[in-house]
Parts: sequence; structure tokens; C-alpha cells
Amino acid sequence: MEDPDFVVFAKLYAEAYARCFNKLFTGAISETESKLFYQQIFEKTGLTIGWRSLKNYSFFVLDKSRDENPSVASMDTLARYVLQAPYTNEIARKNDEGHHPYWFMYRSKNLTVAGADKPSGNKKILFTFVLVLVFTAAAFLWFPRKHELSVNEDFADLSATHLTNTGWSVLGKDSTYWTKRAGRPGSLTLFTLQGDNWPDGNTPPEIKNLLVHALPDGCFNAELQMQNFVPMAEWQQAGLLLLEDTTLNSPSVRISLAYNDMFGGYNKPKEVLVQAIVSAGHNNKPEEFAHSTVMLLDSIRLKPTLADNLKYTALRIEGTDKHYRFLYAGGNTPNAAFKEVAAKDISFKPRYIALFALKGRVPNTPVVPVTVKKFIMQIANCE
Repeated sequence: MEDPDFVVFAKLYAEAYARCFNKLFTGAISETESKLFYQQIFEKTGLTIGWRSLKNYSFFVLDKSRDENPSVASMDTLARYVLQAPYTNEIARKNDEGHHPYWFMYRSKNLTVAGADKPSGNKKILFTFVLVLVFTAAAFLWFPRKHELSVNEDFADLSATHLTNTGWSVLGKDSTYWTKRAGRPGSLTLFTLQGDNWPDGNTPPEIKNLLVHALPDGCFNAELQMQNFVPMAEWQQAGLLLLEDTTLNSPSVRISLAYNDMFGGYNKPKEVLVQAIVSAGHNNKPEEFAHSTVMLLDSIRLKPTLADNLKYTALRIEGTDKHYRFLYAGGNTPNAAFKEVAAKDISFKPRYIALFALKGRVPNTPVVPVTVKKFIMQIANCE
């Protein structure tokens, strides 16, 4: 790749990274980031760039001496992603836009930036210039947009375009149940499908239709609001999941409204509870650090109107540097006060937050819908 094209490609890659992750491109990306980057590009453009290529490009941008030569098709796909081109597919692009117009459009607009079209003299000076350009471009994109990591999602629009544009990714997509997500207007419907990220040496972790959003770099408050969810069978639950990365083998912590009938051999009434669990990942034994009973199911059976106390449920996480608070609010009105169910220092840095519903690895437990009314995330003052 000639030096002027390298400068433009470096700027393009930094812009694409900043758009995907809402943060500054500062170094080679991980395998997990590469896979999420791949998925975001595919969902937005309909085109693919291999995740390994995206990872290698990050090394290439930082060190031009590496043996890498991005194809024009890949550069066109990145340009389409940055320029928010219309959704397409490989066949349509080949038939209608095989001349890769978006790359050349982007190139023509950026080739003269800071004299990039002039012959280079000293390679080391050029490389330094490239790094400055990359970081400056990414910073220009990132800092004015940092507020976008504040989310107020009412799920009125559940189209793939809207979800992608507002920073959401769907992992473990179930083709049958994901299509039912808009079954109740004005809300997101998840389903308690089989799967779990609870460590199990015999079964890989899996949560279907896991709706993931990047977290801000600093402190934050996140709140999930659900309606009319009453878990009444083994392992049914729904809630919020914090992840170090998106592999589900990573360290994680979750808070959920859940069913429980396991009491270590003691005979106790079945319950609906708010449960919080932290896991170091990779088959390490998790720790339950919150177990707060909300309702006894026997009480509901004796007096069904008591289920109204589960009409509105809200789960909230307040995160600072390492200290996190976990809160619950619920009742028959939507404005019940939060109460803290646990506070804990977390040894890892969560980078993603996810909305989930599951029924563990129990095939006979019924699949039930979970109505999600709202998700709110705000950047908080760390002081």
C-alpha cells in the first residue's frame, strides 16, 4: 500500500473502530473485540470483513512495516460502515457497485488531508504523522460523541437498523424467538430459552438472544425495567449481566429476578427472588452474593392477586471504579422505591452490559416471555 493510501486507510480504520466501540482507538484489538467489530459491520452493511483481518489491520495501522495489504473490497466495506451507506449484500455489491465507490469516495475526500497526497521523504516522520492523525481523528469522533453512551431505550423501534445505530448487538441469536421480539408493541419481548453462562465443564456457556451494549469507560448507572414477569419454574430468570468481554467465558456479574426451589436439602417454600452472582469465568466456581426473597409462590397460589406485586420490576446497577451497588424495586405501581440488595467490590473491569432471559440447562422447564419496557444507562459522577 502506498504511503498516501496508508494514511487514509489508517484514518478510516480509526473512524470505524470509534463508531463501533464509542471509544478511542489506542492499540491492537483483542479477538473478542475483533468478533464484535465483525458483527457490527455485518449488521450495519450486510457485508463482511473477517474478524482475523480486522485484528490484523489494527496491528498494520500501528506498524506499517507489518506484512498486510487490505483488499479494496475490505476498504470499501469499512468506508460503507463509516459513511452509513445503504444496506446491501455481496451479490448486490458485485452486480451494482463492483467498482467499490465508497472507498474511492472516502479516499478522495481524505487524500489531501494534511498533505497526505504529497510524496514522502522520511518514513519515520511519516509514520509518526500517521499515528498522530489516527489518534486525532478518533479523538475527534469520540469525545463529542461520548454522551451517546447514555441510553434511554423504550424499545418502540426494534428494527435491526435502530438497534445497531443505538449501539446494541445481539449475540447467540435464535432465529425462531428473536423474530418474536416485537410481539408486544412498545416493549422488547425476550424468552427464557435454554442456556446459561453458569460455569459447567461439560457444556459451553450460551445465552440466546443476549442483547449487549458497551459500557462507558468511567462510572455509570444502569436500570432495567420489566413488566408482569413471574418466574415460576426451575431456573427461569431475567436481568442484567456485566461482562469483561462477549465470549461468556469471561469474568461476569449478574443480577436477576429468578425462581428458586433449591435449599440444600431443606424443605422450604418455592420463591421468587432477586439474585446476584459473580463469576471469574473459565469454569471457576461462581459466588452468590445476593439472595433476597421477593415473593413465596405458595402465597400466590393461595391468593393470586398477590402476583400484582410483581407487575413492575426494576433492577439497577451502580458502578464506580471497583465498587458496585445492586438494587431492586418492584410492586403494583411503576414508581416503587429502589432498595439495595447488595454492594460488592468487583476485581475485573466490565466493558459490556447485557439484557438476558434464560431457563438454565433444564430442557423441560417452560419457555415464557419476559416483557422489557425500558433500559436506561447514564454516565455517573465518580466522586
